[in-house]
Amino acid sequence: MSTILLVEDEELNRTLVKAVLSRSTDPLVREARVVDATSLAAARSQIATDHIDLILLDMNLPDGNGLTLARELSEADPPKPTVVAVTASVLPQDRAAAIEAGCDDFLDKPYAAADLVATIARHLTP
Repeated sequence: MSTILLVEDEELNRTLVKAVLSRSTDPLVREARVVDATSLAAARSQIATDHIDLILLDMNLPDGNGLTLARELSEADPPKPTVVAVTASVLPQDRAAAIEAGCDDFLDKPYAAADLVATIARHLTP
């Protein structure tokens, strides 16, 4: 079973993502364990204590920009979890900055439930 770390400070967004994933028709997505963090500090703690396969990383968090964590992970010893930047900042330079920081994919807010599931499924391996 894969573990997804949802780094999102908005409670409603966390609730919606968990609901979408739990109802997915893709068994890899539906059966994934989802843990969450509401800040960069909480995300770092979760990563240090748990095996994380994929991170859904909001960019605007109360204690900083999610790209900071993406950079830290890209510089860490392998294996690193897959990092998907999730943000309402959808300008081309934002996408480029996310990829440069080490993100593996980018999901624009707002997104359709099917796009969220497809993005996750693309990166989870059986």
